[in-house]
Amino acid sequence: MSTGVIIALIVIVAAVAVVAAALTLLARRPPGGRTLRRRFGPEYDRTVARHDGDTQAAERDLNERVKQHGALRERPLEPAARERYAAGWTAAQERFVDSPQEAVAEADRLLGELAGARGFPEGDRYEEQVSALSVHHGHHVHGYRRVHRAALARTGGGQNGGVDTEQMREAMLEARDLFDDLLTPTRQETSPGRVRDADEVSEPTAARSERPKRFGMTKDVRRTESAQAPTSAETAESTERTESTETSTPDTRSPLPWSFNRRQAKGS
Repeated sequence: MSTGVIIALIVIVAAVAVVAAALTLLARRPPGGRTLRRRFGPEYDRTVARHDGDTQAAERDLNERVKQHGALRERPLEPAARERYAAGWTAAQERFVDSPQEAVAEADRLLGELAGARGFPEGDRYEEQVSALSVHHGHHVHGYRRVHRAALARTGGGQNGGVDTEQMREAMLEARDLFDDLLTPTRQETSPGRVRDADEVSEPTAARSERPKRFGMTKDVRRTESAQAPTSAETAESTERTESTETSTPDTRSPLPWSFNRRQAKGS
């Protein structure tokens, strides 16, 4: 083998080694801004703001969260537990009309307990829990922060602890998005044998669209609305009566030509 061929082989091997080393470094490098933005959503911008606009510091923070909590896998919920949590949130939301402070505190407790049941750090480790939730539910975790702050503020000085009723209402509405996320079955739970159980406690689409509108209504308004709404028996009776009338009355009308006007009908 000539000297030229040997030199060429050495150059090729060295080039391959350099490319392999570069690819390894790229694979080990933490995800960049675009990947983090896609994963964390609005949480990315909030983290940048908390670091006074320092994007690099914010991305180091977010990458550290992914490193600590990215491998977490959410535990499934039994249908009975899912139904219990859903009923608990509904009760807290209804309590808001008479006691918004207690409702906010209950919502905060429910979110912490539900997140712990899903496999996130327990609620007594709030900061660690929120950090883990931001990795997997970055688009909705801020609602939990708002409810938690409102729950703590209720013990402070001033009217409502410095948080008014409208702010508490908005906090509960935003926190409900995270609650729904945590209550949604995982892929393991939606296997063919468990789909029915999950569907039995899922909130109907129509009811979910009505939730923001009805939340915060007084009991008298809701009672009046319920009294005005027809019952299923009344609806069925009305439908049956209509069908009976249509069946017993034959249609004796004959079709008229489109150009047949009122004057022509009178003259005939």
